[in-house]
Amino acid sequence: MNTSIPFGNAPPSSTAANMFQRIERLRRLAWLLDAAIRLPGTKIRLGADSVVGLLPGGGSLLMAAVSLYFVWEAWRLRAPRNVLAQMVFNIVVEGVLDVVPVLGDIADIAFKANLRNVRLLEDHFGMPHRP
Repeated sequence: MNTSIPFGNAPPSSTAANMFQRIERLRRLAWLLDAAIRLPGTKIRLGADSVVGLLPGGGSLLMAAVSLYFVWEAWRLRAPRNVLAQMVFNIVVEGVLDVVPVLGDIADIAFKANLRNVRLLEDHFGMPHRP
């Protein structure tokens, strides 16, 4: 396999293998943060983001900061400004909803900003989606 061919809309300096590995790493992290745990007897999934977000006095703020890592990686992958802006918007929406007691925790479980942000990157770079 020739790994010097750019993948999808990847910048010329990124190889297909490198691009795939970086986005795959983000996908695994997003899954851990947003969907690693299934509530028994339901189809509802949550992750570390939901659990840490329950901590009073900064759990939600801490997880919003972790979510910004996805934006930083997208910037390093040279994603365009509109993709970066949508990623930041997703984090802000989840962060704003998360400050409302109980309702915010439910919204956090439903919204899954990190998985949404990985999907934005996959769409931009022409990568297939994985469940």
